[in-house]
Amino acid sequence: MQKIAVLGLGHMGAPIAARLAAHGFAVTGWSRTRRTVEGVAVAPDPAAAVRDADVIITVLTDGAVVRDVVTAAAVPGPAALVDMSTIGPDAVRDLAAVLPAGVDLVDAPVAGSTGAAAGGTLRIFAGGTAAAVDRVEPVLATLGTVHRCGPSGSGAAMKVVLNTALVTALAALTEVLQVADAVGVPRAGALEALRGGPLGSAVERVTGARAAHFPVRLAQKDLALSLGDRDLPVALAAARHLAAADPEADLTTIVTEGLACSS
Repeated sequence: MQKIAVLGLGHMGAPIAARLAAHGFAVTGWSRTRRTVEGVAVAPDPAAAVRDADVIITVLTDGAVVRDVVTAAAVPGPAALVDMSTIGPDAVRDLAAVLPAGVDLVDAPVAGSTGAAAGGTLRIFAGGTAAAVDRVEPVLATLGTVHRCGPSGSGAAMKVVLNTALVTALAALTEVLQVADAVGVPRAGALEALRGGPLGSAVERVTGARAAHFPVRLAQKDLALSLGDRDLPVALAAARHLAAADPEADLTTIVTEGLACSS
């Protein structure tokens, strides 16, 4: 039986750990805020969580936190480290620099929310050597479909692209529906028409079965990864729109509340 450590038992880490435990892996978890997850042994600190682990999964907020937690864990040389956070390729390179020799690193951020994690239908974007991804794929396949993106950092890069599309599409949806209000198109009719067009995914995110919790603070972090020193007017506009929002508010709620204010 493979031993798995999951560092970060938050919004996504908890269902990931629970699913792995339910599918026969011996899972030990750790989180800064102590949590109870069915079937998962909870360790008092990162080092205790990763002791004797074959595969270590990090599901944390940003690159600095991942690096700090992994450093504190003192990841053992024979283990494989899979980072499923959204941290960007530069942070993956920084993480690789602090790992001891012999640790296989795979960056494997995901598309999908808690329901997909619990149901094993995540889309997982893996970056790393072929041997490293081969090693961890049986674990990741329990959580969803693995898409091999290329060398280390390429999975993280793909997630930046996907999240840029998501956040800017939601910002665009807010603007489009303000236009609908202004020209007298009922909101329900506009949403139904938009569902079949290029903003259909954003409409589903707000109104359909794909609606999921996405805190504004994480959207802000993801846009910062997208922007860097690039001049991207749409992403910059989305960032300005989010700057005044409650960091803990749900991004999709910001969209719907914006619509309510304009009606």
